[in-house]
Amino acid sequence: MARMSVLTALALLLVAFVAADVFFEETFEDGDGYKSRWVESKWKGKDQGPFELSAGTYNGDQELDKGLKTMEDYRWYDISAKFPTPLETNKDKTLVLQYSVKHEQKLDCGGGYIKLFGSDINQEEMGGETDYKIMFGPDICGTSTKKTHVIFTYKGKNLLTKKDIKCETDELSHIYTLVLRPDNTYEVFIDWKSVEKGDLYEDFDFLEPKKIRDPESIKPKDWVDEAEIDDPEDKKPDGYDDIPKQIADPEAKQPEDWDEDSDGTWEAPMIDNPEYKGPWKAKKIPNPAYKGKWEPNMIPNPAFVDDKEVYVLGEIGAIGIEVWQVKAGSIYDNLLVCDSEEIAKARAEKIQERMAIEKTLKTRADEDARKAAEEERKKREAEEAAKKKDEPEEEDDDDEEDDEPKKKEDL
Repeated sequence: MARMSVLTALALLLVAFVAADVFFEETFEDGDGYKSRWVESKWKGKDQGPFELSAGTYNGDQELDKGLKTMEDYRWYDISAKFPTPLETNKDKTLVLQYSVKHEQKLDCGGGYIKLFGSDINQEEMGGETDYKIMFGPDICGTSTKKTHVIFTYKGKNLLTKKDIKCETDELSHIYTLVLRPDNTYEVFIDWKSVEKGDLYEDFDFLEPKKIRDPESIKPKDWVDEAEIDDPEDKKPDGYDDIPKQIADPEAKQPEDWDEDSDGTWEAPMIDNPEYKGPWKAKKIPNPAYKGKWEPNMIPNPAFVDDKEVYVLGEIGAIGIEVWQVKAGSIYDNLLVCDSEEIAKARAEKIQERMAIEKTLKTRADEDARKAAEEERKKREAEEAAKKKDEPEEEDDDDEEDDEPKKKEDL
């Protein structure tokens, strides 16, 4: 029975994989063959930056890890590719967007995100003003911006997540995955570890509020919104206002060398009076006339239009990179759009095997560089010490001056 259960589970898993669709996948394994599929935009003219294929300085496989690398600083990078067959709708489907990116230049200010577009995109003019369906991925600038964007376009508006989703900031490859589910929920993974998830209605402003304040609702003039009032029976104590704020320091003593003729009359310094309690205020008591905090009446919002399927994006037919970078060097690879979390995770696991090798090589190189820098520092300090030791000692001018009277006495 146990064997049959395992076989059944495997069969169901196989059926799920077979039934799943991969709408787009790009790994750049055919070298310059990507140029027949990807179109670089010209919208920024001379400020448009070039891409080249590169696996980076450290990688798990020189060929498999090749991706599109941004090459020049202070440039716009805009490139896109169309799906072999457009996805007419993601209705009733899970939509998975996944890719890897490596900022081995230690990105200080620039984007590392990607976008999904409709198939009607003008690829040669694609840029920051081009309408998109989803914008997803890391964005880094200084110390203030280090986040993962999740932005949906809905009825002509770009809706940013209300949550602060962190991103990776090191110089290694990382896999970013966005899962959009037909129950109107989403989840963000980095290296297939869940970093954020939630409800589309709660985390994005897809819909107008169901109710709004009634513009004709006005607070009554006799509305009492003071929760407390002064106690009318609380009276200010006699002599309360006669207590000074400061008094002469009773512990201060006139200095023994004080001369009233030259210094004037001595006065003790002033200190805060411990008996002084500030201006008198009556005690507060609950206000018997208090009606509570006034709030206007709420009425149905005429602009509210319900939508039970905000996850549906419409037709999707292209994917692209559209970023500005101060310091170039980011490498994009392993782009995937599909309707199966299992397929995306399986692809990621293969990539992570190479990422582990990359991390080992980078860690080893960093340690070698640290040791080399330490050796160089020690060598420089030793040379400086030896140089100082070889320098002739300077005669002490003070000793010569001390010896001068003795020479005259001897004469």
